[in-house]
Amino acid sequence: MAKMDTDKLDKLLAEARRAGESRDKGYRERSLKMYPHICGRCAREFNRQNLQELTVHHRDHDHSNNPEDGSNWELLCVYCHDNEHQRQLEADQGYTASDDGKNDAATYNPFADLKSMLDKKDD
Repeated sequence: MAKMDTDKLDKLLAEARRAGESRDKGYRERSLKMYPHICGRCAREFNRQNLQELTVHHRDHDHSNNPEDGSNWELLCVYCHDNEHQRQLEADQGYTASDDGKNDAATYNPFADLKSMLDKKDD
């Protein structure tokens, strides 16, 4: 019976090694070995505990374009990656910024009358 357990364990370990080698050939693993673990947009640093939040962005948006030198990859945190794809979607839909290049500023100020309200409360 011990012989069967050993054979089963050997097969399991061999399968785990093959799966690991297969993952290492993936573009995410290759890019993580190639580049520092820092978001290319916000410069947030990543370690072992939060590395799953660091993603690989394809600069040309073609996920099948994975050159060996990594020139089509950019490491982005999940937030910057989502923002990048949202900007791409908006550009595809024809969204453009205003003609003068300025964004409309918010005009509402929720704290505009705060001082007078606090002064009234003290009375």
